[in-house]
Amino acid sequence: MTIIPEDLSINKPDNELLDKINSIDIVEKVLFEKQSDFHSISVVENEIGKFLKYKDTYQAGYINSKFYKGNLPYINYFLIPCLMNKNIKDILLIGFGSGIIINQYEKIFLKLKRIDIVDIEENIFPIAEKYFDFKISDKMNFYLQDALIYLKTTKRKYDLIVVDVASDEGIDERFCGVEYLELIKKSLKKNGIFVSNMPSSRDIFNKKNKFVLNLLEKYKQKFDYLKLFSGKTSNKIYYKTFFDIDNEVYDVTNLIIISSDKDYSISSDYLELKKIGVEIKDYLEDLL
Repeated sequence: MTIIPEDLSINKPDNELLDKINSIDIVEKVLFEKQSDFHSISVVENEIGKFLKYKDTYQAGYINSKFYKGNLPYINYFLIPCLMNKNIKDILLIGFGSGIIINQYEKIFLKLKRIDIVDIEENIFPIAEKYFDFKISDKMNFYLQDALIYLKTTKRKYDLIVVDVASDEGIDERFCGVEYLELIKKSLKKNGIFVSNMPSSRDIFNKKNKFVLNLLEKYKQKFDYLKLFSGKTSNKIYYKTFFDIDNEVYDVTNLIIISSDKDYSISSDYLELKKIGVEIKDYLEDLL
């Protein structure tokens, strides 16, 4: 079963803003197209930037606009662990995207020794090299397989696990269950940090938001401490960049869940993130 983000919506969008969005026609130049065993893949370029798409959905890319330059903004939340533990040495990334975040990790985690990358889409790695300037290093190890199979079979343990597995259809329900969280825990070192991207209504704690409330109960069963980030800042950047709108429109957001068995504080030393051009302060204000 697939969790479809739009199905989680509780509140209807403002019709006037919706009409404005629907009236905007973003012209795309197709740089690459391929039908794989899993996805209808394309790389497109437009006035906003360059993007990897699965079917009609932006999966990854780089925005290059007057308002914002950088990775898809919600991915910047994945950099927050740098402010929680600067001594991270081993990282597991499930869901590759454009590879930008991996090269950023190499720059901000100064003691990094290993990054293991798991994705089921075989075309994704050469696309990242050719179209998104992804640089392979000897710290990286690539595993072309289903993420749950990897978690079940690996004996490695990590300081940081990041999972971002949304497809053009939504989130596979297998990544929402207790068995999955147990596999994550098995693969984390003591006091390791787990970062997960999940869809939600923007009205996160509304009793109608049953999917997320049930999900958080499962997380609380497995982890002592959760930090939830609402995605408000990334949404604002998205609507401003793509539609020149200053308000959030659809009642769907990225809910970033950072879990650990240690109560990490978040440092205000942003030096390493500033070196890679990321202003993280506004994202931190989305902590619920």
